[in-house]
Amino acid sequence: MTTREWDAATYDRISAPQLRWGLAVLERLALAGDERVLDAGCGSGRVTERLLERLPRGTVVALDGSEAMLQEAARRLAPHLSRVELVHADLGQPLPAMAPVDAILSTAVFHWVPDHDALLRHLAAVMRPGGRLVAQCGGAGNVASVLRAACEAGEGWDGPQHFATAGATRRRLEVAGFVEVETWLHEEPTAFEAGEQLTTFLRTVILGAHLERMPPERHDAFVQAVAARLGPHPVVDYVRLNILATRGSPGRRAESAEP
Repeated sequence: MTTREWDAATYDRISAPQLRWGLAVLERLALAGDERVLDAGCGSGRVTERLLERLPRGTVVALDGSEAMLQEAARRLAPHLSRVELVHADLGQPLPAMAPVDAILSTAVFHWVPDHDALLRHLAAVMRPGGRLVAQCGGAGNVASVLRAACEAGEGWDGPQHFATAGATRRRLEVAGFVEVETWLHEEPTAFEAGEQLTTFLRTVILGAHLERMPPERHDAFVQAVAARLGPHPVVDYVRLNILATRGSPGRRAESAEP
């Protein structure tokens, strides 16, 4: 899931919704400008680039599970690579040894990690006490219309995504050792133009994991069938799960979280 390979160049070109959401999330992260910040799931580096603008004396650890995304990020961030550490790692696994970070930013990533309990433990392990986690990902009900259309088009799999509720995420954060936790859902219906704009987005982002399960010769027909079911004025029913939390002192973790 987080190690899925992406068409990074296409993603960089079409990811305007993710950039818009990411910049709004970045505004929630208070920074003095000299911190060390982990961008957990940096993708092609569009939000990372803006994060670096907020850190004139700081550094960024740009981490992603896709080598192609990291290569695209390295291209975009080339003028700033003296202040960027590119790390290839799966957020679902313990993260590579690194100096503790002062904060973690993540946008449009956590839902690709199946085990959120493990994900939050791994993030807590690389944060200094008092560090802030500011994140957003797909939440409960996200892209339900697209997944329903995929089922009707003959792919009855819900995909690898984990679209969690705000309540379950709050409990998981507390178990992982976070305090001052705030979680909430909000709807972000996003309109697309019918035709190439929609099908390219579906193929690259939402349905990529579904297509990996199919022979290549079925890809075009499947994407077109899903797009047709979204109608002549398609709106993708995005639901975003927002996270604000502070890393507590080590040793605060509870035994388990509710699913």
